[in-house]
Amino acid sequence: MENQLAKSTEERTFQYQDSLPSLPVPSLEESLKKYLESVKPFADEEEYRKTEEIVQKFQSGIGEKLHQKLLERAKGKRNWLEEWWLNVAYLDVRIPSQLNVNFAGPAAHFEHYWPPKEGTQLERGSIILWHNLNYWQLLRKEKVPVHKVGNTPLDMNQFRMLFSTCKVPGITRDSIMNYFKTESEGRSPNHIVVLCRGRAFVFDVIHEGCLVTPPELLRQLTYIHKKCHSEADGPGIAALTSEERTRWAKAREYLIGLDAENLALLEKIQSSLLVYSMEDDSPHVTPEDYSEILAAILIGDPTVRWGDKSYNLISFSNGVFGCNCDHAPFDAMVMVNICYYVDEKIFQNEGRWKGSEKVRDIPLPEELVFTVDEKVLNDISQAKAQYLKEASDLQIAAYAFTSFGKKLTKNKMLHPDTFIQLALQLAYYRLHGHPGCCYETAMTRCFYHGRTETMRSCTVEAVRWCQSMQDPSVSLHERQQKMLQAFAKHNKMMKDCSAGKGFDRHLLGLLLIAKEEGLPVPELFTDPLFSKSGGGGNFVLSTSLVGYLRVQGVVVPMVHNGYGFFYHIRDDRFVVACSAWKSCPETDAEKLVQLTFCAFYDMIQLMNTTHL
Repeated sequence: MENQLAKSTEERTFQYQDSLPSLPVPSLEESLKKYLESVKPFADEEEYRKTEEIVQKFQSGIGEKLHQKLLERAKGKRNWLEEWWLNVAYLDVRIPSQLNVNFAGPAAHFEHYWPPKEGTQLERGSIILWHNLNYWQLLRKEKVPVHKVGNTPLDMNQFRMLFSTCKVPGITRDSIMNYFKTESEGRSPNHIVVLCRGRAFVFDVIHEGCLVTPPELLRQLTYIHKKCHSEADGPGIAALTSEERTRWAKAREYLIGLDAENLALLEKIQSSLLVYSMEDDSPHVTPEDYSEILAAILIGDPTVRWGDKSYNLISFSNGVFGCNCDHAPFDAMVMVNICYYVDEKIFQNEGRWKGSEKVRDIPLPEELVFTVDEKVLNDISQAKAQYLKEASDLQIAAYAFTSFGKKLTKNKMLHPDTFIQLALQLAYYRLHGHPGCCYETAMTRCFYHGRTETMRSCTVEAVRWCQSMQDPSVSLHERQQKMLQAFAKHNKMMKDCSAGKGFDRHLLGLLLIAKEEGLPVPELFTDPLFSKSGGGGNFVLSTSLVGYLRVQGVVVPMVHNGYGFFYHIRDDRFVVACSAWKSCPETDAEKLVQLTFCAFYDMIQLMNTTHL
């Protein structure tokens, strides 16, 4: 990272934005062929024949017309999907987004210089905050290195959304407010908001043209912490952000109507660089067990995190940290990047501040005191109750598998990401007795404002291999062959999806064109096999590779009878985090993780049977 940053003086973070290719529209024939292939594992012969007829009818009829209209739309936009995706996937969604949409993860510092230790929250907090603020300055100066695949630059637009960004609730659709500007574009907000015990404070991080130092940040954090721990708790306005979206929008309108000053305070929070949360809990965490810390970060105290904020940096009483982020403005790789940068800095400096201890005479933090009445307090207590009720239903199992990692799978010529995906397929098959439709995130950032595409991991080849593993009459050699076929299929599909040749976003585009034109919903989308195979956001396995660094994350399942499954890959280990709803009798996150670990051994054993 250091070398990259040194080199980056030649390249500016956002310099390639104008030259990135537009997002392509795939061929209709190809997309429908891939779609048909993807539904096979979930259909008997009769169901498949019906769907095949529906698809053929769609292709030669309304589908072709919709496709032409989509091509027309794409001519006038560098990314035909961007606005639609933001609205459909995030801003139109009415369920509470803090729990159901946000993603969260722990900072990796507990693995080296900062193991959990009481009494370190404030000092460590000042150091971690300072490194985050340095990254903010690098971004403003456009010195964050451009991400590339080989020599091809990737879209960096999502990095604009990391700081000074907030979702604002609307009655039917939310909006995103982004106040960030690079230095060349003009002034950008330079204050942060600190939430502690239901109260909110604000202070600037630039004093007399210079970034405040860790000793100065420590003074600010200590002031807030002491004040909140010696006085009554605040009303916890932040809890309203965990509410159902329309209810929060109405509560927000009421709050503003009560006193115009409340709007100014809300805007202070919206425009802040980030929200820094002080929690009183001390969640358990070890390099092998992430379950408790992930739960604390994803479903902790709703009065000390602003659910709509693109970046909540959370500190715990035992000096452990994490982040909770609204998913609408960016995908997890943005957070992975800053987390890795900060972790490397803390590691390089042995967890200490090695600079001057001098503290300048900077203004004390200012409290944001909202005007509230009985109705607002009632709204807050209702929001907290619904949040805590739903949060208590979430099961999280997150562990490190340490017997081997990327080094061994690479040695066996197996792609480590595909290795985990197929292990998960086998684990699900063994646990539930049938295949599980699976969403894996594919990245489309080689295109202008590209974000993600759906990679459907539950392929015909994967299912054949799972069946062979459960059939004692199948030889080891045949199982190995079937596994390698499943690997090859997965790898090709991932390559296609990243190159803009996936089909799920294309089908979504066709459906949205039909809706915009006031046409009836085509039969392809009402066919039971469409949702049974995961279409329309119905994947029982919602999965994503967090990366190859020391950074882990978690999300809730996409459907009630499903799982969220995030993982990261290192040379010597695989770390997985699995979520499920306790109220669903057939799902069990603990069992799925253990079966996935068992599958890792089975797969490596298969690769050792070369003499067969």
